Amino acid sequence: MNAIVITGAGSGLGKELALLFSQNNFHILLMGRSQDKLQSVKSEIEQLGGKADVIQVDIRSFQDVSDRVKKISEHYTLYGLVNNAGIGYFGPFEKIDEQEIIEMTETNILGTMFMTKAVLPIFSQQNSGHIINIISTAGLRGKVNEAVYVASKFAVRGFTESLQKEYENSDIKFTAVYMGGMDTPFWENSDHIKDPSRLRSPKEVAEIIYSQLNEESIVIESQK
Repeated sequence: MNAIVITGAGSGLGKELALLFSQNNFHILLMGRSQDKLQSVKSEIEQLGGKADVIQVDIRSFQDVSDRVKKISEHYTLYGLVNNAGIGYFGPFEKIDEQEIIEMTETNILGTMFMTKAVLPIFSQQNSGHIINIISTAGLRGKVNEAVYVASKFAVRGFTESLQKEYENSDIKFTAVYMGGMDTPFWENSDHIKDPSRLRSPKEVAEIIYSQLNEESIVIESQK
């Protein structure tokens, strides 16, 4: 059974992608910082007849990421990686503080790069692999009160498009996913989205992504 790593798999889109991939004969490697949330998703997958393991990791640390991925490669045949983990702080740029800028940069950009850098040697050795970067429509256009978040997503977009060109003559695939806001816990501590219930559910977005996995780019607007 091929394995797929999903970061930020404890809730929202990461969780729904984990459930969906598990129902399509993939062994799910749930990555994140919250052990409790990951264990809950693991239990749900197993109750549905799937297989999953929890891997606690700080994707902002390349050493931590590299060590975990090396151990993964010793025990699993790795099909793919979903770079889903992300963080956002919103409001006028003048009011975004230094720590919030650092957190968004380290998680959204460096985390994606570190995870990708760790798995690519494995994919190159087996001459196959699929990296799915969850970017957001914030990687397509500027948005009010999202300057740093948008900048981080534009960075991941450029990173993904460059790797698509770099590996275009190989069997390693990259898919960029640009989806609008979803009705998830992402907005619980923010008033940036007044009514999250008008947005697509993460389950709906996960199903759209899975149905278009062969595409290099997937755009999913937020409105139902």
